Amino acid sequence: MSHTVEVAKVTGVDSTLAVVTVTYSPGEHLENFLTSLTSATVLPTQVILADNGSIDGAPEAAEAAHENVRLLRTGGNIGYGGAINRAVAEIDPSAEFVIVANPDVRWHPGSIDELLEAARRWPRAGSLGPLIHEPDGSVYPSARTVPTLASGAGHALLGTVWPANPWTRRYRQENEEISERPVGWLSGSCLLLRRAAFDSIDGFDSRYFMYMEDVDLGDRLGRAGWLNVYVPSAVVTHAKGHAAGRHPELMLPAHHESAYRFQADRHPHGWQAPLRWALRAGLAVRSRVAVAAAVRERRNGRTDRNIRVGTTVNRGDDDE
Repeated sequence: MSHTVEVAKVTGVDSTLAVVTVTYSPGEHLENFLTSLTSATVLPTQVILADNGSIDGAPEAAEAAHENVRLLRTGGNIGYGGAINRAVAEIDPSAEFVIVANPDVRWHPGSIDELLEAARRWPRAGSLGPLIHEPDGSVYPSARTVPTLASGAGHALLGTVWPANPWTRRYRQENEEISERPVGWLSGSCLLLRRAAFDSIDGFDSRYFMYMEDVDLGDRLGRAGWLNVYVPSAVVTHAKGHAAGRHPELMLPAHHESAYRFQADRHPHGWQAPLRWALRAGLAVRSRVAVAAAVRERRNGRTDRNIRVGTTVNRGDDDE
């Protein structure tokens, strides 16, 4: 029996819920992810590990230890969105919902069931996201507005030096009460996706290697008539222990490139070329400054901010 058939058989018309995560040497976080998953839903789950080239053996160990885990090798590091698309394509199209989450997420009891119940309350919800705790227990601002060129620029330039600036507060919706509501986009670190909505926009845009693919997904879902619904009754903790923070000299330029792509795609006309040129130049300078700051902090032994420095309009699994 082929891998595709085996996965499809248990994620279609029966009650099994498909859970997809992208792995890239996830270490001990993956086992925490799988262990906590058992209390997140009363449904049986089938976990697909879309592996982008792990070398730590964690995905293989997880598949050997858990009957509901299947390892899908993507053939290389094809990026986050591309790997998710590859895994979702393995799932029977009759599956109504798919969970997409980072392998360093820890599920709180009942969190997935809360998302599923909310999906029934919001039949036009294309994506639903939980309340996300930081490792220190604080609430991460995972439900946000779609950044315009003006708000994105204001947030990017001032977010780290003046966190309370109006563009950042508006973008992060920091004045909003914690309540179940539609938002512009949701952190891609943990999402319940309605398969019909995901398929209707052809999934993640694989041109985004890393960062901004969740912003782009939420925006395109909204443009297609679907909702992105924040569900704070569902709770997870995000350890932020993935590979992004270990290589800021690689990841921060990727973040800024994705930020440029997002805005350039939405300002494609010839008369908007000067805007794109200015954006490209500004982000290039900012990227160099962010990398220099991250490398300097790493040399000083402070690695906790590697992901934070300069990541102001990136994907939701990193501080913005």
